Amino acid sequence: MAALAQTGELVPQEELRVCADPANLPFSNEKGEGFENRIAQIMGDTLGLPVRTIFFPQVQGFVRNTLGLRRCDLVMGTVASDEVMQNTNPYYHTTYVAVFRNDSPAPPEDFADPAQRALRFGVVARTPPVDLLARAGLLDRTRSYALVVDTRVEAPAAQMLRDLAAGEIDVALVWGPIAGYQIHVQHLPLTMRALPSAPGAARMDYRITMGVRANEPQWRRRVNAAIRDRQAEITAVLRDFGVPLLDASGRISTTTP
Repeated sequence: MAALAQTGELVPQEELRVCADPANLPFSNEKGEGFENRIAQIMGDTLGLPVRTIFFPQVQGFVRNTLGLRRCDLVMGTVASDEVMQNTNPYYHTTYVAVFRNDSPAPPEDFADPAQRALRFGVVARTPPVDLLARAGLLDRTRSYALVVDTRVEAPAAQMLRDLAAGEIDVALVWGPIAGYQIHVQHLPLTMRALPSAPGAARMDYRITMGVRANEPQWRRRVNAAIRDRQAEITAVLRDFGVPLLDASGRISTTTP
C-alpha cells in the first residue's frame, strides 16, 4: 500500500462507493432494483467490500460532481471517458434497436425503403437513431421525446414504448437495455431488432464499461479482474433484465456466452 500512497491512488479499503441515478430503471434506483445495482453488488462481493451507493441524478455534470469530487469509486454503465474518468474493460456490448408491435408486420430494415413513409416513428431527441431518420428524410414522420428530464418524474423512452404498444406510433428507435426491460420484465407485447451501425452514420452499438478515476491504474486493474472473474454472473443479470447482448457478428445473441 506504500506504493499506492506515493502515487496518491485511493484504493477502497472499507467500502465500495458506487455512483448511481436514484430513479433510472432498468439501470438503477434507490430501492436497488436495477441491473446496475445488482452488478455493483457482484463487484463488491468479488472485491471483498460492502457496497454503498451514492445517488446523484445522471444529468450534465454527473461525473464531475461524483467521481470527480471523490464521492465514489466506481460509476456503472459508462461509454466514453473524460478528463476525470477512465474506462474499465467492457462488461457488455449492446445497441440501439428498432421496436415494433408483435401484431404488426416487421418494418423494413433499410430506412431508404419507400414503405417506411407509411410508418410513424418515435425517437429520443439527440440520440444516434435521429441520424438514421434524418438521412432517410423521415423526420417529418417522427415524434420526438425529450432526452434531458428529471428521471424522478419522467421516463421518456419508456413512455415512447408504451405509446408504441398503444398504437400511437409504429416503430420506436431506442436504447436496447430500455427496450429489453419493457419487453422482458414489463411484458409489453413488442419485438426488437438491432439497428446496425453503417459507415459514415452515427454509431448504434456500444461496449459498456465502468468508470474509475483517472491516474489510478492499480484500482482499475482490480476492477478489471473482478469483471473478468464474475463475467458469467454479470451476463446472467443482464439477461434477467432483457438487455440485448450482441455477439461477434453484431446480432442480438440468444445464448449465454
